[in-house]
Amino acid sequence: MQQRDESGGTEAQAKDVCLRLLTDRARSRHELEASLAKKGFTAEIANAVLDRLEKAKLVDDESFAHQWVRSRHTYSGKGKRALSMELRNKGVSNELAVNALDLIDADDERRRAAELVRKKFRTLQLPDPSGPDARAERDKVVRKLVGMLARRGYSQGMSFAVVKEQLDRAGADTEDFDGPDSM
Repeated sequence: MQQRDESGGTEAQAKDVCLRLLTDRARSRHELEASLAKKGFTAEIANAVLDRLEKAKLVDDESFAHQWVRSRHTYSGKGKRALSMELRNKGVSNELAVNALDLIDADDERRRAAELVRKKFRTLQLPDPSGPDARAERDKVVRKLVGMLARRGYSQGMSFAVVKEQLDRAGADTEDFDGPDSM
């Protein structure tokens, strides 16, 4: 059944486009639909091809969401909030996104945030605690680290707690450190 519409291509061409895209990485149905539409395939042809790819288990939004969350959390250090937004942008249903995000518990998220802070610590210079501007310099480091975690989707409370813990480990003075309200 090689339907061809005047404004698009055949089902075989649409299938080839999808399979090429799927060789790079798993994709959501929504991503593939958008790619096919961009290339001029009709919605009818796109749906027919995507339905067949779903039946063949080559397109599976649930599997995609789990793989995306695991990969982006592990390798890119993304927090749940950022991952939720990414899945929404990729057209994954809220239910599937929530199930995938449940793979990451609070301890996993905190551990990954601590790893990111430790890694960033290597490139930062902690201020001399006896220096005249020690607190201001320390607060600048804190803002930089908390900002880095916020951009990756970690909550403010967790970010401050992780940064304080890492500052304590590094021997920085955190007695006057009260977290987000002190900044």
